[in-house]
Amino acid sequence: MSTAVNPVTLELREVFKSFGSVEALRGVDFEVRNGEVMALVGDNGAGKSTLIKCVAGIYSIDGGDVYFDGERVVIHGPKDAAKLGIEVVYQDLALCDNLDVVQNMFLGRENHDPIFRLREAPMEQRTAETLKSLSVTTIRSVRQPVATLSGGQRQSVAVARAVLWNNRVVFLDEPTAALGVAQTRQVLDLVKRLGEQGLSVVIVSHNLTDVFEVADRITVLRLGRNVGVYERDKTTEQEIVRAITVGTAPEAAAS
Repeated sequence: MSTAVNPVTLELREVFKSFGSVEALRGVDFEVRNGEVMALVGDNGAGKSTLIKCVAGIYSIDGGDVYFDGERVVIHGPKDAAKLGIEVVYQDLALCDNLDVVQNMFLGRENHDPIFRLREAPMEQRTAETLKSLSVTTIRSVRQPVATLSGGQRQSVAVARAVLWNNRVVFLDEPTAALGVAQTRQVLDLVKRLGEQGLSVVIVSHNLTDVFEVADRITVLRLGRNVGVYERDKTTEQEIVRAITVGTAPEAAAS
């Protein structure tokens, strides 16, 4: 994907966030463009989780600005983020094992008729169509209990739920953690398809092999600061590791 011609969907400018005397984010700039897969990497404590939670409305920022489609926005809570079309798929996926795929996809947003009976058929159809649009073919039935799904299948359901509600920006927090080779392959293919469908995707990962396979650009955080934005095709894993561990001069980063 050529990010040079794609407009920016979500942008953070000089964002600060502190917890008492601890500065988690120190003037962070960050952006992701339409149809782009942006990787967000950094060591533990770099500020990745804090950035995600600020965008998701879980934390309020202490300083700086957030822009969506070029317009300045204020995110007071998760509902504000949801209205903009920002969805976060956390590492725990927030799925209910005792419910089936359809019930998880529509959890809290069920389709009812005028007397509050569930409209099962439309929900099943939308679930099946969404999974098909993402080329998810390994789930036997949309009525299959989530408890019976593999790790890769569960990740697919969580991502499909984000897509179902017409979200514009999807954050994926360590989507391949604890997955086997085949399941990782399934999830990485899914991430690529999200970008191809025009969504803005941010993948947070410690696995640089996965990052270099799917990301268009890579943002590196270190000690609460953005130390570089790299084009995947113009950098190396060694350069990213150096940025993560010791930082890098600004002129070394390609934005």
